[in-house]
Amino acid sequence: MNAIYNFHKVSDLLACAGQPREGQLASIAGDGYKVVINLGLSDGKYALKDEASSVKSLGLEYHHIPVLFDSPRADELASFIELMNKHACEKTFVHCAANYRASVFTGLYLFAAHKLDEEGLQNFIEEIWQPDPVWQLFLEESLERLKNGD
Repeated sequence: MNAIYNFHKVSDLLACAGQPREGQLASIAGDGYKVVINLGLSDGKYALKDEASSVKSLGLEYHHIPVLFDSPRADELASFIELMNKHACEKTFVHCAANYRASVFTGLYLFAAHKLDEEGLQNFIEEIWQPDPVWQLFLEESLERLKNGD
């Protein structure tokens, strides 16, 4: 699994990473993951030709929430958190192109689930990358919404 770009094992039930290559999807299934959530774009230069079909052919559940890198939205995060809550007891693999979107969304989910505090959230994300101004603002606004129960 460590061969997958920016792979980060969060727990026994959760990992986030960059875009896996076609051949790495079988490793994800072989490692016991049951759900794949893709936050990348399906037409991006890193995207697989038909990731949904490839993942489903391995017996995994596939969800796609395409998040534009330069304009992440609150409704996308809400959909992601809803999916994560639905699959909380299943081994879930979250990815995007480089684990930037995935690390922020996963960290915010962990904060919403009371598994990370604000400092832990920031540290979690910074293990992967230093968010640019767009993502730092999204992170701060999302934190406020989550703290207010929105």
